[in-house]
Amino acid sequence: MRVAGVGHAFPPHYYAQSELLAAFEERWGSQFFNPRRLRQLHQNVLVGGRHLALPIERYGELAGFGDANDAWIEVAQELGAQAVRAALAQAGLGAESVDALYSTTVTGVATPSLDARLMNRLPLRPDVKRVPIFGLGCLAGAAGVARAADYVQGYPEQVAVLLSVELCSLTVQAEDLSIPNLIATGLFGDGAAAVVLVGRDHRARGPEVVASRSVFYRDTERVMGWEISERGFGIVLSAEVPEMVSRHLAGDIDAFLAEQGLERSDIARWIAHPGGPKVLQAMEQSLDLPPEALAATWQSLEEVGNLSSTSVLLVLEAALEDPPPEGSWGLMTAMGPGFCSELVLLRF
Repeated sequence: MRVAGVGHAFPPHYYAQSELLAAFEERWGSQFFNPRRLRQLHQNVLVGGRHLALPIERYGELAGFGDANDAWIEVAQELGAQAVRAALAQAGLGAESVDALYSTTVTGVATPSLDARLMNRLPLRPDVKRVPIFGLGCLAGAAGVARAADYVQGYPEQVAVLLSVELCSLTVQAEDLSIPNLIATGLFGDGAAAVVLVGRDHRARGPEVVASRSVFYRDTERVMGWEISERGFGIVLSAEVPEMVSRHLAGDIDAFLAEQGLERSDIARWIAHPGGPKVLQAMEQSLDLPPEALAATWQSLEEVGNLSSTSVLLVLEAALEDPPPEGSWGLMTAMGPGFCSELVLLRF
């Protein structure tokens, strides 16, 4: 199984972090007991700017969850189609070549699902197998690659596409002054990415998906996720997330690599989800990584923020644009709600 192409799409509305902070300060200025705390939280996430699904002035017009979700459906279709077309173009394939479409999100809901709404827009063949995925959050980029690779392993003559669309700005709870929500308003951004995977019967120059591993940590459901109500998606974001990285990730990676006859020192390219500064620092420390190992991940965080499941696919795209020497090993890793982790071993 090989990655044949990766593409992305961003909304045209990009704002520097200072502009976004000013908007939140104006919105919350009369309610927040310590405005300096808000500024500190936004500065600490080390994000320089983010794309938003809508122009910033439109957010005040959203009356509730229904309006926000309607906006999600509209924008997700446009960005999703752009990302899939970009990935297929890189793979040298047309929409008619797609046999299976996996779509993942955790920031909006739709029935018919997003993948169904793209059938006519792209257009895709009417016999395409569709697999919508919801609820994996930040994990879903790596997990989606693994599941799509599983598919083309079973059907080596076929082509599978993974699409991730995350419009995190449409989940912001304007009345929630909790620390997790304030952090989320400074950390998360919007965008889409798609990955084309092909079986062994196709030629592709991208990395081979060699193996994958899913790990679930028991009794950790409150570490990260949503509290869903009539107001929409309320963030659950525990301070334990970096602790989970420190406690589990190195052992999980070592055990996974050992099964492949490898060690951490064999990994030439680390393709990690940019969960946030504390998460990345915990990863660097627990894995004893050199400063440059997560450079692409840090850069993605600074330029566009954390895009949930989309982010690790952007880091994968960067790895394809500047690949390590042929035959080198790469490891894609992400953690997310459950709480759990996903590992994908690549051979360039």
